[in-house]
Amino acid sequence: MTVRACKFTKDNPRLVIKVGSSIISNQRHYLDRARLAELTRQLSQVKQRGLQPVLVSSGAIAAGMRSLQFASRPKDLAQLQACAAVGQSRLMHEYERLFRREKFITAQILLTSDDFQSRARYLNARNTLLQLLENDSIPVVNENDTVVTDEIRFGDNDRLSALVATLIDARLLIILSDVDGLYDRSGAVISQVARVDAAVQSLAGGTRKSTSVGGMVTKLDSAKIVVNAGIPLVIANGRAADVVPRILAGEALGTWFSPSPDALTGRKRWIAFSCRSCGKIIIDEGACAALRQRGTSLLPGGVVAVEGNFSPGDIVIVCDRQGREIARGLTNYAQAELVKIRGSKTKDIETILGYKSYDEVIHRDNLAVAKEE
Repeated sequence: MTVRACKFTKDNPRLVIKVGSSIISNQRHYLDRARLAELTRQLSQVKQRGLQPVLVSSGAIAAGMRSLQFASRPKDLAQLQACAAVGQSRLMHEYERLFRREKFITAQILLTSDDFQSRARYLNARNTLLQLLENDSIPVVNENDTVVTDEIRFGDNDRLSALVATLIDARLLIILSDVDGLYDRSGAVISQVARVDAAVQSLAGGTRKSTSVGGMVTKLDSAKIVVNAGIPLVIANGRAADVVPRILAGEALGTWFSPSPDALTGRKRWIAFSCRSCGKIIIDEGACAALRQRGTSLLPGGVVAVEGNFSPGDIVIVCDRQGREIARGLTNYAQAELVKIRGSKTKDIETILGYKSYDEVIHRDNLAVAKEE
């Protein structure tokens, strides 16, 4: 089956569908059961065609707002977590009831960014999701809002859906929102985006909805994640009739984001997108060119400054002198060690430190270089 430039195969029939709070809640900010029923009907059709959908669903906080008598989305973290704690079970109950009516089993997966930060937990989450799909169930994924803090939040389920898509090597990500796609400056929907560059990002706006976070800004950030992983993305209006089957039939609904032809490998996806950075390494012009043009490792001679407090094995951001991000990678040396050996030749590391663990500050196999805009 072909979806624009996307091909599902027998070996990989996986796709991720993200639905926002604005689609499954009504004007009073309560869960819209009719919309939930329509969504589950469409996903059931997808499942019956032999594809393996993973649903990333917002709505837990909106579902809890009614029971706790909030008229608008709370701003206090404890109140948000209380709404999520009440609403998550209600949301999952509705999904379980509706999918059971279509003769499908659902599974709840609650994640925080810590689950992506740890390589072991990242792989465990992947294995769990793939096993659930093999067992013919429909995973329903959400951020674990009841326990997260500001420091470990994804920030929105758009980013979460992109990370889930890269986690399971999905063939397509569909983000269902309350807009028809990405609009140009005249208000027309852009049918296709070949590259998420600065010009495209300048078209984005946030959201002021009382049940939501994010907006087009977060959707474009998510687009950068998936297209650089070789996965196409469609942003479409979730209230359009039969929107998911129509997209899968190849109809040009919404905005299609084309996948990058030089996609990152699985490990480099994890380095580039899933991990929080612990510090920064600033490099000179020669090192920037070597990383971008020749795909080399980062050596101490190209390091001009170090920021943050990090240890060997931590993720660090590599920037040029102007502060622009060049790459992310797993550092072989701690911040205190790099301060001492920056600007030095590899052969002098042992003399300076009294030992030499590695020639490279970051080996190229552990370095994800950012695409130039």
